Amino acid sequence: MADIVRRGRLRKPALRRGANMLAALMAASALLLATHGTAAAASTKHANAKTSGAKTNKASASRPAAREAKARTARKASAAEARTAAAAAAKGAPRSKAAAASASSAALQQASSAEARLIAVYELFGRGQPRPALAKARDLVRDYPNFQLAQLVYADLLATQVPPAHAFSDATGIGRLRSDPAMADLREESRRRLQALRDRPPAGTVPSQFLALSTRSRYAIAVDASRSRLYLLENSDKGLQLVADYYVSVGKSGIGKATEGDARTPLGVYYVTSSLDPKSLRDFYGAGALPINYPNPYDVRRGKTGSGIWLHGTPPQQFSRAPLASDGCVVMANPDLKQLLRKVQIGATPVVTASSLQWIARPQAEKEAQTFTSAISAWKDARANGNEAQLKKFYLPDFQRSSGNKKNTDGFSVLHDEVEYAQGKRVQFKDMSFLHWRDGDDTMVATFGEVFEGEKSGRTRRQYWLRQGSEWKLFHEEILG
Repeated sequence: MADIVRRGRLRKPALRRGANMLAALMAASALLLATHGTAAAASTKHANAKTSGAKTNKASASRPAAREAKARTARKASAAEARTAAAAAAKGAPRSKAAAASASSAALQQASSAEARLIAVYELFGRGQPRPALAKARDLVRDYPNFQLAQLVYADLLATQVPPAHAFSDATGIGRLRSDPAMADLREESRRRLQALRDRPPAGTVPSQFLALSTRSRYAIAVDASRSRLYLLENSDKGLQLVADYYVSVGKSGIGKATEGDARTPLGVYYVTSSLDPKSLRDFYGAGALPINYPNPYDVRRGKTGSGIWLHGTPPQQFSRAPLASDGCVVMANPDLKQLLRKVQIGATPVVTASSLQWIARPQAEKEAQTFTSAISAWKDARANGNEAQLKKFYLPDFQRSSGNKKNTDGFSVLHDEVEYAQGKRVQFKDMSFLHWRDGDDTMVATFGEVFEGEKSGRTRRQYWLRQGSEWKLFHEEILG
């Protein structure tokens, strides 16, 4: 078991029931799940109760009867506490049984296949069904032998089946595993996966960054670093709806990327810029990679550096990585990434990476979008009126525009070009998307197409706006086509 933890892959073909292996299993189970206060905690306490019983039986000949009675009482209390904790975890919150079952079912449907099966194992044990839980865990590690967390949960369940008289203690092994950083990583991975099961986004809500999204963007991605979770939202005429979510890893130094090589994951509003064929990549990146446009113009404005931020998979020997493990990329299990690869649109799928996502009701998002719509409409009217002085009020002095591979042009020449381009013409904006970002400053990323009356096609723009006081100002624009 320690070998699994250290190497990140199975080195032995099967788990044996020898004395040393059983001791290692119980040591691993106690270290992995003891901190959870969840179904995982229930499993640990149940295993520890049995181990405690074994130790008491082994030493009963030399210990006073009073101590034996005390140990039995402690075991009963531990078992009762374990059942209570497990039941609470299965329900997730003090709600009605129907509501709890509904939320749990939704979580299972939205999680990836392997994770859904792991959660089902937790739930079965939480309902007091250790043998069915063990059977499902056995099937899970057979199908995903590189899923380290599942291996350790399976070990925990095996430990609960060991009769007390046959249990062994291994203080040296426990100490060694306790000091192994990989065990702490697995405990944290388990905690975050269970947190995602318990704390679901409220129905009918969207991440607060998505104020409006054109139906040309069929999907949107939001990453909550505090939960190690990537949420996939489907976009339709009915608006954004959460359809799936996945466990992910972020930078080993955390979040808030500022400089090249700082091993942090950037925070902000981005877009997928390409999809890299796994055949062109090292095995380290797994099933493929989706680069995003870090640093975006807002990052550049603030002096942030670095490049090569991707959403990518894991090496063949690893199912998933620790919550903080990458050099700044967002890392997913390969089966999850494959699902994502089928959904994204190059240049059109937004990716929000946040320290913690705030979910808001759709009417609130629409209200906030309407506030910004008035600003961009005023910009359009000033341009059509041909008043360069009036139009200038919408631009910051250091405004820049980029178009394809062309170098940035400054604001003075852009103002003149805009007046010539649109003066006296009636223009229709379409396919509008507004992505809101707050992190001290208040910014908006607006993407839209424009078509002049009598024409069949026009420009597609992506604008970066900054709120100053009560006014919105443009500081960068990209002409996409």
